[in-house]
Amino acid sequence: MYSFVPDEDQKMLIEVINRYAANDLRPKARDADEALGFSAQVIHKGWELGVLQASIPEEYGGFGDRSAVTGVLAIEEMAYGDLAGTLAVMTPGLFALPILLVGSEEQKQKYLPEIVEADWQPYTAALIEPSFDFDPRELRLKAEETTDGYLLSGKKINVPFADQASAMLVYANLEGKTQGFIVEGRPAGMEVGEPHKLLGINALPNFPVTFNNVWVSRVQRLGGPDGHAFEPIFASMHVAMAAAAVGLSRAAFEYARDYAKEREAFGVKIAQKQAIAFMLAEMATEIEAIRLLTWEAAWMIDHQKEDANKEAYLALTGATDMAMMVTDRAVQILGGYGYIREYPVEMWMRNGRGFPMLNGLLLV
Repeated sequence: MYSFVPDEDQKMLIEVINRYAANDLRPKARDADEALGFSAQVIHKGWELGVLQASIPEEYGGFGDRSAVTGVLAIEEMAYGDLAGTLAVMTPGLFALPILLVGSEEQKQKYLPEIVEADWQPYTAALIEPSFDFDPRELRLKAEETTDGYLLSGKKINVPFADQASAMLVYANLEGKTQGFIVEGRPAGMEVGEPHKLLGINALPNFPVTFNNVWVSRVQRLGGPDGHAFEPIFASMHVAMAAAAVGLSRAAFEYARDYAKEREAFGVKIAQKQAIAFMLAEMATEIEAIRLLTWEAAWMIDHQKEDANKEAYLALTGATDMAMMVTDRAVQILGGYGYIREYPVEMWMRNGRGFPMLNGLLLV
């Protein structure tokens, strides 16, 4: 039976990340949204908290063992500060965690120490494709096997920090199965386009990347020449994004709740108005329901339960709807002020709208 009470180490981690979220991410989120990126100082400070490093065993340069439960607790707390900042700080995990989960021993020894023992570096991954029916299990970017390796051809979008990536993990369709391929630097045939202009998460630099017969060797296939099943990676993506949605929604709910307690209309605090009170109650209920579902899915991942993938997907599906509802109602509760950029709720609503499209930009 799992517990809903964090242990002492997890409580300490939550407290440390909460201070970073409240003192560094939240105050700088608006400026970063306008400037299309956080300063290197803010990102490096978040990296120094050691969230990813604590998921990597000592033999590969880290100082802990992976725990999906601890991961979702950390992600929720950081996203409470800002979603785009969280995605930026955790971008190297898009490359490192799949290698930890399904990579070959040689790949773990080669890449993990140089990532976790150093300062934040732009290691990234390319999963999302420009198609309305995008499915990570039926990718359109193709990997064609050759005598000495593979040729990658196709397009990816929403690749964080692609313009400066030291290396990226590219997901491709190889004979009907999703597989990963490690692409280092900027090889021939790989083109990085202009940064995307999106509705939300503007502080995370995202780029389209085109692959024109980009050659990779056999040893660059994730898991080695024989590859590996990718369901553990997908489950990790789902619970990570669900946790981020909970953190973002908590921020929007608490801001709207506190505003409603202070704002008066016709001599009464608007929190006492039945319509507002009902909205706040439903927002709180949905947040707690999805949080518990996310924790349960993470626990099932850690204990390798049979239905872990299904529970992780359900958590993400519920979280995407919850985030949109909560952030939209936060804007409504603030009334006309909710639509003004001086207040953060309009930015949170724009960011929250991205969850259905941006699955795969976070792992735990």
